[in-house]
Amino acid sequence: METYDLIVVGSGPGGYVAAERAGSLGKRVLLIEKGYLGGVCTNWGCIPTKSLLHSAKQYRHTLEGEQYGLEAKGLSYNLTKAMAWKQDTVETLRSGIGFLMKSNKVETLFGEAQFIDPHHVKVGDTVYATDFLIVATGSSPFVPPIEGSKLAHVLTSDEILSVEKIPETLAIIGGGVIGVEFASYFSMVGTKVTVIEMMDEILPMMDGEFAKLMRREMKGVDFKLGCKVEEITPEGVVYTDAKGVRQTIASELVLMSVGRRPNVAGLENLKLEIARTGIAVNDRLQTNIANVYAIGDVNGKSLLAHSASRMAEVAISNIFGTTRQRMRYNAIPWAVYSLPEGAGCGLTETEAAKRGIAVKSQTVQMRSNGRFLAEQGKRAGGLVKVIADATTNVILGVHLLGPYSSEMIWGAAALIEAELRIQDVKEIVFPHPSVSELIKDACFALDHTL
Repeated sequence: METYDLIVVGSGPGGYVAAERAGSLGKRVLLIEKGYLGGVCTNWGCIPTKSLLHSAKQYRHTLEGEQYGLEAKGLSYNLTKAMAWKQDTVETLRSGIGFLMKSNKVETLFGEAQFIDPHHVKVGDTVYATDFLIVATGSSPFVPPIEGSKLAHVLTSDEILSVEKIPETLAIIGGGVIGVEFASYFSMVGTKVTVIEMMDEILPMMDGEFAKLMRREMKGVDFKLGCKVEEITPEGVVYTDAKGVRQTIASELVLMSVGRRPNVAGLENLKLEIARTGIAVNDRLQTNIANVYAIGDVNGKSLLAHSASRMAEVAISNIFGTTRQRMRYNAIPWAVYSLPEGAGCGLTETEAAKRGIAVKSQTVQMRSNGRFLAEQGKRAGGLVKVIADATTNVILGVHLLGPYSSEMIWGAAALIEAELRIQDVKEIVFPHPSVSELIKDACFALDHTL
């Protein structure tokens, strides 16, 4: 029987990072994957959606390029070529993960893992022994028991990435990150898109003011808020609107985008404590079984790829490291890669109020910024908000809506992690012209003293 220091099951951004980090320490590591290296993020999530969104943004910007001096005639969007670009990107990154594993002497095994007990995993007819086990089995799209949800034209985020033609109409059930990103993509390439959301606003983690502006800027999308889907028919979606009136939307395709659930099937032999949201873990990512750790979507703590990667680092530090790190969730950034982009980190004003924290905030318009104005023009909308503790001036949240939001938000995470005050940020030199200057502008608007 082959024995390892660590077996990792699942090769998403949590699993492969955990395997790589352990391998780099000289440990004997086995990484087991039933599908493709990279998990959902690389193959059906982050990477393919961003590839398609980028192609659609290029198309949209070119269509609107006359104001910048661009004159394009006979422009069209070729879905086949866009899909080929997406697939090449996915396969290139997948190969890169494979190379990373080989470079760190991680053994990779493809097959379905059967958990025998906390120290033994079986693949096929072979049993592998391990000192430590990391469960990184991820999550899958959740399909609620709505009548008609199994019809052929009802797709999840997995299947819609392989459509062979652009639909004329698309109904999206759910206005979270996945739903909004696909709404943005398909509306940019000519589909008439309707988003049906049960809550009163889209993107629940987003500042309410920003979410409202996001909807306004996504002019090609019809948002139906406060609505409950009753059934799906071959012709479309039947729902009850906010006034309690039964309505029907005709739609060629329906995207089911109401969330994800952890992949916990087959874990019974490990005798793990499993809550409704996933495998229960402590702040070191350790389960109730001492040698078993659970990272990424499967523990339900933070369903983001970068959260999974950080969880991997924390878990490995506790298994093999000289330090014993703890997972912190107060400064995990999120981003929506739609047009416009949105991103945030830390608390919103609503969250602060629920926690009884007195805050002060300031919002600045992106169109007041030189680079934004030069590249987006006067008609585009965008916002930056900084939230700080009303007493200490420590920054508690930063929220962005507009271009480059996803690239700037890491800086907000650094500010919050370091517990910097408004005054501290005012002393940082930002590059000019850059959209990021707006963060400093918001801080000066909060505190004019020098």
